[in-house]
Amino acid sequence: MEALGFTASFTPSLPNSINSSRLSHFRFCSQPISPLHPIHGDASKRSKLVFTTLSSASSSSTASTTTEPILDSPVNETEGEGEKFDWFAQWYPVMPVCDLDKRIPHGKTVMGLNVVAWWDRNQNDWKVFDDTCPHRLAPLSEGRIDQSGRLQCVYHGWCFDGSGDCKLIPQAPIEGPPVHTNKRACVAAYPSTVQHGILWFWASSDPKYRDILSVKKPPYIPELDDPSYTKPMACREFPFGYEILTENLVDPSHVPYAHYNLLPNPTPKDS
Repeated sequence: MEALGFTASFTPSLPNSINSSRLSHFRFCSQPISPLHPIHGDASKRSKLVFTTLSSASSSSTASTTTEPILDSPVNETEGEGEKFDWFAQWYPVMPVCDLDKRIPHGKTVMGLNVVAWWDRNQNDWKVFDDTCPHRLAPLSEGRIDQSGRLQCVYHGWCFDGSGDCKLIPQAPIEGPPVHTNKRACVAAYPSTVQHGILWFWASSDPKYRDILSVKKPPYIPELDDPSYTKPMACREFPFGYEILTENLVDPSHVPYAHYNLLPNPTPKDS
């Protein structure tokens, strides 16, 4: 048997130019970047390959590939020919304020959005921002509240006020231009309010919703503001989504079996 030998060489090649548009996102990001936010594009315009089977009169079938638009994101839903429902143009609860420490920022995930809740002592109000520093995308929830009451990024110390405007870039020369005033240095801020002892936020930072609180408020339950009612407040984390919890709570028939002997079991009917 004759042995065959060969040699191979590989010379790496580098591009002659770099597409700066692909890198611009890593310098500044003033919009939410969470996976389900509309910034990632109109879901109605996205498409994927859909495989269908067509049956002929002779019972033979052929496979064809078609391109059809689908809604693979909960941004919009349409029932029949009705009006589209925008899941992000709504109020959502973030956390009971009794569980929020005013001394530190708090990172939460709501509807796939990573947000940070923090107490702005200058405006005496809770704020909800996108949990991403526009500089190097570090989570702002890992930062701190500085001596001036601003939200400070843990990475390079950028500071933001209650409106999301950058107020300090420590690395910028004092005698130089005020680069911190650049709008690309701002962090995306969500409308927020406290109602029933719960911090709520409007899940879109689009400027057109800046005054949404004057037009539409979070769901109001009068009994929760009635002092004659007792309303214990608690928060518990579950390793699953809200849709599973909702389905579980509206299915009482599983309790005697899935939670056997954990609750008083009714006497079984004779079979």
